[in-house]
Amino acid sequence: MRVTLMPRIVISGGGTGGHIYPAIGIANELIQLDAETEVVFIGGADRLESTLVPQHGFRFLPISVAGFPRKLTWRWIPVMYKVCSGFTRSLWLLKSLKPCVVVGTGGYVCGPVLFAAVLLGIPTVIQEQNAAPGLTNRILARWAKAIYTAFETAGAHFPVERTMVLGNPIRRTIGTAERASETYNSLGLDPDRKTVFVMGGSQGAQAINENIMDALEDLAPFDQQLQFVHQTGKTDYKAVKVRYQESSLRHLVQPYFDPIETIYSIADLMVCRAGGMTIAEITACGIPAIFIPLPTAAGDHQTLNAEAVANAGGGVVLDQRTLTGHKLAEEIIRIIDNPEEQQGMANQSRQLGNPYAGEEIAQSIFSLVKSNPQI
Repeated sequence: MRVTLMPRIVISGGGTGGHIYPAIGIANELIQLDAETEVVFIGGADRLESTLVPQHGFRFLPISVAGFPRKLTWRWIPVMYKVCSGFTRSLWLLKSLKPCVVVGTGGYVCGPVLFAAVLLGIPTVIQEQNAAPGLTNRILARWAKAIYTAFETAGAHFPVERTMVLGNPIRRTIGTAERASETYNSLGLDPDRKTVFVMGGSQGAQAINENIMDALEDLAPFDQQLQFVHQTGKTDYKAVKVRYQESSLRHLVQPYFDPIETIYSIADLMVCRAGGMTIAEITACGIPAIFIPLPTAAGDHQTLNAEAVANAGGGVVLDQRTLTGHKLAEEIIRIIDNPEEQQGMANQSRQLGNPYAGEEIAQSIFSLVKSNPQI
């Protein structure tokens, strides 16, 4: 089909921040490379992307979407209606927009949008954030002109000749902040103590919060060596803050840190989940990590993500199902008490990171656009 002369690129991905933020990162890099590019998002009408994407200044077009039930049930009937409706609207939108390429970053919203693109002869590319690819991306890969992965292990699931291991797209400012005494002073922290940054993601993680609270008693004797920055999420904020206030450990506790670059710049050790974007950010900063993967993540992809970093020497993995506060405290103390190991983990972490992943993905997409005879 005939496309517009001005570069217009459609991006689809959503359901969770792990699919949406990479999409926004790619969009920003496309515009950085060519300010004339128009980026349009297509996503779920009532999903997280319908709020986040417009907040970042991009045009958003909604479709109806639904995930397929895992077993045979009557719920398939309304799901099939939504999927068919979403596919039909995707066809209509893409015919109207005439994009050069359609980019998918995962989540079931990608299915109808990228299938519609394939049917219309529009080139597609996909970006996979995790070590174990999601079902949607595995299916869509057979038609994609290029597949961008964050982990070597994900490449095993895709055609090698079209797969590039580039990392996950993150903000250009991640990893650029320098460690500075002014940062410690502004946050009320001590530059002579090791800083442990506890982060369960933007919404927090109850299991991590609870284990840290249980660990505080064991960590208290090290209050002259350690201090904590803890992102709790909204739900557990008050309870976690009270527990820190009852301990002798210096601390900074907030529901959410924005911008997070400042905290990364002083972090000596992370305690965190192992989502693809979390790993992309901390490896770009070269921060050693204690990973506590979410055990219910689809395909156990967080464990596979964490193991990829741990096997390279950039972190350790603790199983949430058997974790106790005492065990977590022991691991924190062991790493902090061993500066050579800590530095080695930091070096290996940084080697895994690619702060330019977004730019490299955008450059590849533009190369595909230029090589497309339709344009």
